[in-house]
Amino acid sequence: MNIAIVGTGYVGLVTGACFAEIGVDVTCVDVDASKIGKLKQGIIPIYEPGLKELVLRNKDAGRLHFTTDLCTCLDSVQVIFSAVGTPPDEDGSADLKYVLQVARTIGRNMTDYKLVVTKSTVPVGTARKVRAAIQEELDRRGLSLDFDVASNPEFLKEGTAVADFMSPDRVVVGVESERSRELMTRLYKPFVMQNFRVIFMDIPSAEMTKYAANSMLATRISFMNDIANLCELVGADVNMVRAGIGSDTRIGRKFLYAGCGYGGSCFPKDVKALIKTAEQNGYTMRVLQAVEDVNERQKGILFDKFMSAMGDNVGGATVALWGLSFKPETDDMREAPALVLIAKLLAVGCKVRVYDPVAMDECRRRIGDSVYYATDHYDALLDADALMLVTEWKTFRMPAWPVVKRTMRRPLIIDGRNIYDARELGEAGFEYHCIGK
Repeated sequence: MNIAIVGTGYVGLVTGACFAEIGVDVTCVDVDASKIGKLKQGIIPIYEPGLKELVLRNKDAGRLHFTTDLCTCLDSVQVIFSAVGTPPDEDGSADLKYVLQVARTIGRNMTDYKLVVTKSTVPVGTARKVRAAIQEELDRRGLSLDFDVASNPEFLKEGTAVADFMSPDRVVVGVESERSRELMTRLYKPFVMQNFRVIFMDIPSAEMTKYAANSMLATRISFMNDIANLCELVGADVNMVRAGIGSDTRIGRKFLYAGCGYGGSCFPKDVKALIKTAEQNGYTMRVLQAVEDVNERQKGILFDKFMSAMGDNVGGATVALWGLSFKPETDDMREAPALVLIAKLLAVGCKVRVYDPVAMDECRRRIGDSVYYATDHYDALLDADALMLVTEWKTFRMPAWPVVKRTMRRPLIIDGRNIYDARELGEAGFEYHCIGK
């Protein structure tokens, strides 16, 4: 089967490489000529474990191709996946201009049946708009051609995206015809053979499933952060609470970790978009509004703890940050708590020294040279009055504490992910603060 993937971001490139890995002939399309040029040279524009090897192997095998022009491959493909960006508008709703541009391009140039699959995270009703855009272009051309639209939302986690695609919990597919169902069944047959679940449903339900899934996960995070903040006030330990409630099979243990807030390309955007979708339909998502409010407040909690520990002695203080990306195993800093924290520290006159295993270039692209970019995590500590652990990279799990203490000016540790042992650090002479106890 021949398919096209429009958009070569996290979703598009991972999807294309993984489909190529199981034998599908894939053409990845992007309007960014620089990005396509680099991909043709084997240069991967994003950091994702295992992706580079997958792209190179399938490119060399002739199953994975790259182009800036969808029209060059449109006649040869049966299925077109739209994996372009859906950035949030100023009002929080998802901006569908790129999704609809792809639809119009297909409508202007298709000459036979196509199945157009929305892979991007889009609000309920987007497939209907895609269908209308394609039909409008066909009507302008005076053509009557059959086509189908479908929804196939992604559930990839940055840092484990390749493994998630190749071994998914489930594949959700929204279809409106038997022909489109048969095509998607053929495409996902290798996964079905490995007993992975492909769940077919109507298109609006598939579109809603993606938003509902991310919003539920975001809700669990904000709920635990709210509980953690209350634990501090009443003298409880959120880690004990998490163990107690997580053992309940109705609740489970995942996404119950307190911290300094969630970020990334999905949770913040999708929560906002679902709130906006509800507003547009005359409904208020009260729980999700609270989820968003708690998360925005939580992004400043490390700064609040720092100010409380330092008192009035913050002007000219040096603060070390370990971790910049919104989560480990990615260089993605979209909506990252580190950005909020850096802005707050700089605003009160602090000097900020940062280190992240992979996100240094992305941070420099976003905020320039307003901070010091350390050569390693120990360099970040030089004469620091405080160390803030923002992202729980493995390299930060077991530092040489005697070296840390000698390097810092004041042995103040503020742990935004609760990965260190309070007793161990107390015995080593550190002042230690974490989340929820």
